[in-house]
Amino acid sequence: MFERVVTKEGAAFETLAWKVRNELAAAGLPVVWPGADPALVAGAEVDVDYGADAAGGVFVAWQASPRLQACSSRAFRLKQLDEPVLRHSHAVGAAMMQAMASVLASAGYSVEDARDDYRPQQLRVLAGPPSGRSRVWQLRDDELDAPGWREAPADSADRGTPPE
Repeated sequence: MFERVVTKEGAAFETLAWKVRNELAAAGLPVVWPGADPALVAGAEVDVDYGADAAGGVFVAWQASPRLQACSSRAFRLKQLDEPVLRHSHAVGAAMMQAMASVLASAGYSVEDARDDYRPQQLRVLAGPPSGRSRVWQLRDDELDAPGWREAPADSADRGTPPE
């Protein structure tokens, strides 16, 4: 039977996932938003597993374009295992996993390979940066006072505050 984490831990997972999405977006990567139709999106997908077991936590995967996914699926379905698209699709996933791991590590996140048969080519985010460490891309106070900038509300997403 599936046992879910307590509300407080689930909220911590959600906040960490929100921060990871922002960090990857700040690096210029497209980020798949929760609930998006998979036929329309590609990019970094950050998922929360609410399981109260070793498989629970925050995970990052790369979703290639719908076209590359369709070509790969077709080759696999038809057992055309020597098709170059399968090798290429795997290489793209591996490269993006390495790139996202590097981006997150540079920003102070602890990440590792998911090491889960149900999550091939995924990262597990163990922790965010130490508390009190500001994001390098975050608006600074002197930028808000610069001529031509209008001040954002204190709880604005532009200031990097996670949703409640």
